[in-house]
Amino acid sequence: MTDQMHRINLASRPDGAPTMENFKMETGPVPTPGEGEVLVRVHYMSLDPYMRGRMDDAKSYAAPVPIGGTMEGGAVGEVIASNSDAFKPGDYAFGMFGWATHGVQPAKMLRKVDPAHGPITASLGVLGMPGFTGYHGLTEIGRPKAGETLVVAAATGPVGSMVGQVAKSMGLRTVGIAGGADKCKMAVETFGFDACLDHRAYDDAKALREALKAECPKGIDIYFENVGGKVLEAVMPLMNPHGRIPICGMIAWYNAGGLGDGANAPLTAPKLWRTILVNFLSVQGFIISNHWNQFPAFLSEIGPKVASGEIKVVEDVAEGLENAPQAFIGLLQGKNMGKQIVKVI
Repeated sequence: MTDQMHRINLASRPDGAPTMENFKMETGPVPTPGEGEVLVRVHYMSLDPYMRGRMDDAKSYAAPVPIGGTMEGGAVGEVIASNSDAFKPGDYAFGMFGWATHGVQPAKMLRKVDPAHGPITASLGVLGMPGFTGYHGLTEIGRPKAGETLVVAAATGPVGSMVGQVAKSMGLRTVGIAGGADKCKMAVETFGFDACLDHRAYDDAKALREALKAECPKGIDIYFENVGGKVLEAVMPLMNPHGRIPICGMIAWYNAGGLGDGANAPLTAPKLWRTILVNFLSVQGFIISNHWNQFPAFLSEIGPKVASGEIKVVEDVAEGLENAPQAFIGLLQGKNMGKQIVKVI
């Protein structure tokens, strides 16, 4: 075991889109686990849009990463030392180890991962926080019914692809929105969407709305919101009465800073509120960390479907911890194809 740990910290807070200057690689000693703690050598780490919010010093549901602090994130790796009966060396564990080669966490904060049940990277995406976010938001808040129409943006990401595949299996018409022709092809051919629109092919929300109208002739019953921006503007006038909008993210506004504060969003509150009012829409935001008590049931249902290939998985793997910042910047620009992860070793 190497006695050196590498980590990427937050060197400065971004003004708009993150740049490489906002990150710094540091080297130090491998941490030692205390009582009830476990030391893990990270093999893979996750990159997710919510991390952009952690870079801002703004009030939110979670504290920001301090300047000089390790960038936050989930990771999976091999246990190399344990002071807990729940884990032994050689086990694999998922935890919030951050952007680092090693991490120490209390055993009670970790989830054991069995490589016999599939690639350990699944714990970062389809069988982790993103997949659970899509599943919970759709089934519990979206309340899907056969014959309805669902729209979800970022359709080839780990959240959107879960939403689309589960909705399709329940008999809904599924329409994805993605950035680029290749992603739209993946949405239809790999993830089984009925249709997918390339939002980059439309100059404004009105043009995108006309294309959506053609693909959603019966209107939209469920809009799974994880993007905001132009897509939200395009969708809202097409929502059917009693439609449902689960909200788990708004990536189009993240780089504006302050979790959207000051973002250029022409969809003004009066228009938005009136649409919600006159169409009796149910709009509910949720943070998946508030629902972890339902995670075992999710794994029981979706795990076998992933193993059988019924639920498709696409991963975009960046090689090396040092390349995590560039991969993250690309993620916020929509350059990833599937779930973005980083192979640390």
